[in-house]
Amino acid sequence: MKKGIAYKGKHSFKDFGLTLKSRYISIPNKKKIKVSVPFQSGTYDFSHIYGSQAYEERELRYIFHIRGKSVEEMEVYQQSVLDWLLHSPKEKLYDDYISGYYFLAECESAEFNDMNYISELTVNFAAYPFKIAVREEGHDIWDEFNFITDYAQDTKFNVSEELQVMLINPSAINIVPLIRATNYFEIIKNGTIYNVKPGETKDWRFSLDIGENKMTIRGSGEIEFIFWKEVV
Repeated sequence: MKKGIAYKGKHSFKDFGLTLKSRYISIPNKKKIKVSVPFQSGTYDFSHIYGSQAYEERELRYIFHIRGKSVEEMEVYQQSVLDWLLHSPKEKLYDDYISGYYFLAECESAEFNDMNYISELTVNFAAYPFKIAVREEGHDIWDEFNFITDYAQDTKFNVSEELQVMLINPSAINIVPLIRATNYFEIIKNGTIYNVKPGETKDWRFSLDIGENKMTIRGSGEIEFIFWKEVV
């Protein structure tokens, strides 16, 4: 099967016969928050005030060719493609050239340039700044492990009273994990105590910093940290 994109459960070539001509994936720009102080040289940079650098949305642009046997057939093809791409918020977009990750993207525009029975389609997406890993951290699918960028680590722990653990966040930003616990726990990280209830919780006050995160967990039972890598 020829390469393309998968979006909203359908594939550009398999389902619509679109052949990929070119693709462009921008690098997201940083959101800089700078304040100039009167009578003082330079500025103060508050871009990291919430723990990590924020980024603007990124642009994805794909150009496809679509072929039909008649003008009428081309009209039907074009309408079906527009119905597929438009009229939805951000959805998962899988690029066949990027293995193991997806984008969260919304189609902002789709334009056809007709050339007899071949039409060129330009599609522009606005996407969340980061590529998101398909597999959660701690997965044990060895065939999909990348020895350059991935970390083999445990994300589920059996605790008996107290346990020292370390989680590695390989993302480009701080990540708020989903915590799944069988009992009440205390998590001590950087001198701050976070209380965890049984079940699934997500506390936006508790995040994993970029890189190593050393923590002390107090309680008895099983606790799991569920998160996905996000990279530029």
